[in-house]
Amino acid sequence: QLQLVESGGGLVQSGGSLRLACAVSGSNPDYYTIGWFRQAPGKEREGISCVDISGEDTTYVDSVKGRFTISRDNAEKTVNLLMNNLKPEDTGVYYCAAGTYYACSRYDVTGMDYWGKGTLVMVSS
Repeated sequence: QLQLVESGGGLVQSGGSLRLACAVSGSNPDYYTIGWFRQAPGKEREGISCVDISGEDTTYVDSVKGRFTISRDNAEKTVNLLMNNLKPEDTGVYYCAAGTYYACSRYDVTGMDYWGKGTLVMVSS
């Protein structure tokens, strides 16, 4: 069983930056790939980025490539998402989730095993 808690959301102007953090606790968190997903108002939840167990293999969806950076610190049991050059379309609730690399790299929402409760990011134009 894992517990994931997101933090770092807030209101930012277009072009600004935010750093989200996901604190992971419970049984063997190092065994899981961790991903960030988001859900915009009225839309389905979508995957954004994943980082594998080692922290070396990362994936990004095209819409955030070059702007977002995912990183993992297994000693601190945290996964961060640095978001630069934010756009209004980045607005949504951001969730971290734990699962297999297979599920995460395909941004398979139903395939992830554990979820946090989310943190709200709002980008004003």
